[in-house]
Amino acid sequence: MDTLLIQITNQKALGLIHELEELHLIKVLKENIQTKQKLSDKYRGKLPVEIANDMQEYVRKSRNEWDERNIL
Repeated sequence: MDTLLIQITNQKALGLIHELEELHLIKVLKENIQTKQKLSDKYRGKLPVEIANDMQEYVRKSRNEWDERNIL
């Protein structure tokens, strides 16, 4: 037997899957499985671009300062 992981993109498909299960053609092992999502995808677009750019600039400056202190 093969096991497949599928993603439902339309709720009508979920009904079809349950019908297939009732006909004993497939067996649903788990429902609502959350796949791991990259944090960059999860939080993309959550901050306004201006604030995100300011934060990136702050981090860049902080890293440069840290590097300069460690060289001495």
